[in-house]
Amino acid sequence: MRSGSLASPAKTPWGISSSTRSTPTRSALRSPGLPKQHARNVARKLGASHGLIFLAGQPTINLRDSDQARPFRQRRYFYYLSGVDEPDCTLTYDIALDLLTLYVPDFDLHRAIWMGPTLSREDAQDRYDIDRVLYQSSLKPELESWLSQRVQNSSLYMVHESETPDGLPTELPLNTKQLMPAMDAARGVKDEYEIRMIRQANKVSGLAHRRILERIQKMTNESEIEGLFLDTCFSHGARNQAYQIIAASGPNAAVLHYDRNNESLHKKPLVCLDAGAEWNCYASDVTRTFPLTGEWPNQYVRDIYKLVERMQEECIKQIRRGTRYLSLHDLAHDIAIDGLLAIGVLKGGKHAEIRASGASKSSIMAMHPDFDHEQYGPVLSPYSLSPCTVSAPLLEEGMVLTVEPGLYFSPLALANARKQPFAKYIDFDVAAKYVPIGGVRIEDDILVTANGYENLTTAPKGDEMLAIIRGSS
Repeated sequence: MRSGSLASPAKTPWGISSSTRSTPTRSALRSPGLPKQHARNVARKLGASHGLIFLAGQPTINLRDSDQARPFRQRRYFYYLSGVDEPDCTLTYDIALDLLTLYVPDFDLHRAIWMGPTLSREDAQDRYDIDRVLYQSSLKPELESWLSQRVQNSSLYMVHESETPDGLPTELPLNTKQLMPAMDAARGVKDEYEIRMIRQANKVSGLAHRRILERIQKMTNESEIEGLFLDTCFSHGARNQAYQIIAASGPNAAVLHYDRNNESLHKKPLVCLDAGAEWNCYASDVTRTFPLTGEWPNQYVRDIYKLVERMQEECIKQIRRGTRYLSLHDLAHDIAIDGLLAIGVLKGGKHAEIRASGASKSSIMAMHPDFDHEQYGPVLSPYSLSPCTVSAPLLEEGMVLTVEPGLYFSPLALANARKQPFAKYIDFDVAAKYVPIGGVRIEDDILVTANGYENLTTAPKGDEMLAIIRGSS
């Protein structure tokens, strides 16, 4: 399981098929005034009545030794306060004046001839809910003016000091410690518009996952899965993926972030497809694990799938306001231990004894990696930390989290486990029978509501998933 600033869950029946083309336009999904609401929310989290927030958007960066630009992906903090998905822009928010200013690139005739004109002031003012729009050439004078008139003890808030504009005085009232935690806290609870974006991302992802199930029996390589998923997302208006597609067949499914997606599907027992579309910079995060024929090839595959399915379903049922995420993780962990004892992978001890030994937390059956608080704790807010901690915030209405338990059987992890003190609790002969499976993961995006939860993920799973595969033969 993991949490994030992406999406949510509870099964909302869309009643859609792979032929549906009723994708809403981006203008129809727009929410006037949202950037200003977000800016005010961040200021409240900062606890500041004065100060200037400065955020740099993603600049255009060429590939090394090339005149071609890298694919553009907007910085998420910048997007949260601007709603602008354009390169080479910056943003300021004057807390005292409640003034949100966007700075767009100065007009460049050479670039306009070769690549088309950049975003103009007029277009930006018309398109985005910003108080005023200026050109980048105005940024330095504007910052200097604010510095000369600033209220004593007010700060220039930035996420990264490295983004400080050139030419400013060396002694600046910079505060680079508070803005990121404040934005993380603000982004942790989604408003109506954001939830709508996440729903749409999940809707497109659901169509793409369904399309894969309908065609999987005709596919021969992992690359075909990735290609069809991308094609479906593109054709429904989602040009970006929330993350790198994982189309892992057989033993590859034991690699948590496998992304080669180029191996044959021949004689593979299953595919773990972790893929989610993005909509207006909002993500879906969906994983489905399925056999290639619509039937479980053997009892080992079925047993592991059913165990992971039970882990996910029981955890989702417990989601509500005030729940501690760690308790969900513990529940999944307990179900995994009991299930692995039942099928013989774990042995020689009682539940509590095995859990205390660490055998069930070894990477052959990883659910969520432990977080190195000593290394990362000082630079991350509680909202950024792994949610599987006592200090992580309780779930609130409007939060979106992923529930994604998984069990993985890696030859490398098994070899390492043999050297550990907890090896006596693992039956390696039984575990070896599960290695060809690789791993099983099931993942949905869950929204915390006033009365419990809603599953935002629409991709088929379980018996519905198997029926679609069988019906495509």
